[in-house]
Amino acid sequence: MGRAKEIIVKVIPAKIANEFVKKHHYSGKVVNLSNLHFGCFLDDKLHGVMSYGPPMDKRNVLKLVDSGKQNDNQKWNEMLELNRMACDDYLPKYSESRCIAISIKLIKKNAPQIKWLLSYSDATQCGDGTIYRASGFKLTQINKNSTIYQLKDGSIVAKRGDSNYNFEDAKALKGYQNRYIYLIDKTCKITVPILPFSKIDEMGAGMYKGEKITLAGRRDNNAAEA
Repeated sequence: MGRAKEIIVKVIPAKIANEFVKKHHYSGKVVNLSNLHFGCFLDDKLHGVMSYGPPMDKRNVLKLVDSGKQNDNQKWNEMLELNRMACDDYLPKYSESRCIAISIKLIKKNAPQIKWLLSYSDATQCGDGTIYRASGFKLTQINKNSTIYQLKDGSIVAKRGDSNYNFEDAKALKGYQNRYIYLIDKTCKITVPILPFSKIDEMGAGMYKGEKITLAGRRDNNAAEA
């Protein structure tokens, strides 16, 4: 793992986290619901941010995991969405999965009421979730993109019920969005089918750094670089 072992992960203020996300996340945008921010430090400088918070899409989230609770308010308090992760190029290989693992340990220790995590990979613009698979998340959905649009001015935005953008003549981008779940409390149960990672290739949903690539092709590239 090399220098990735030297990374220090700790809670940071929202202002610092949001400034970093705006600069280094491919979307250039923060999620206003984020309320727990971890900074990833190497050589005493901030080189990565993970922002957690309530889920962005509340419509179907609660039914994804059975924790044994019946009260919806209790269920909301049991989960978080990792809704932004951004790193600069200074961090070495394997840093992202290590940072996620440390953040999960910190959540488990300091917020024991949190039983599971949710996150989405945007294979329309960025990647299909390599870091989530490496971090032990389960793949539970592969959806064709229906929310990411390119506006007439060239900007790329998500179309939601509360969107304030003008979507006239906007172009829906081709691609996929993958859903991942991580159970902190292993007594909980994922209630939707868990998909094999090979399904990503079967559906042509593989992407890495904005370029189409299969999982097998990615492994070959890694082997060539080793």
